[in-house]
Amino acid sequence: MSSYDKAFLVSGRNTIIHKNKKLDLIIINDDNNPTLIVTRHGVKVFEDEVPDSRLEAKEQYMELVDVSSVDVFGETKTLLFIQALNNKEYKVDYTKKDTDMFIRLHQDNYI
Repeated sequence: MSSYDKAFLVSGRNTIIHKNKKLDLIIINDDNNPTLIVTRHGVKVFEDEVPDSRLEAKEQYMELVDVSSVDVFGETKTLLFIQALNNKEYKVDYTKKDTDMFIRLHQDNYI
């Protein structure tokens, strides 16, 4: 086990919990899907260039989260729930990636 402390937790089959307000999460779910950013204010599509490495991301106060990696879920997801630090849970439906229904507020005050 490495001493690297992650800025997120994985819960169940498709939930990511953001736990460190000092680092934003960059969510990568396959090359064909939009990249997301999770900040302390919520979830939105990440429009900037994705950092090439974890070190580069850390310098920008970000953490790369590859959903398909073995450390996270081990496969790409079509439905993802993200609990942000703003006390809200977001539903990300990748089948609706080009619509207004792509990122929706799923649950307000999940705690």
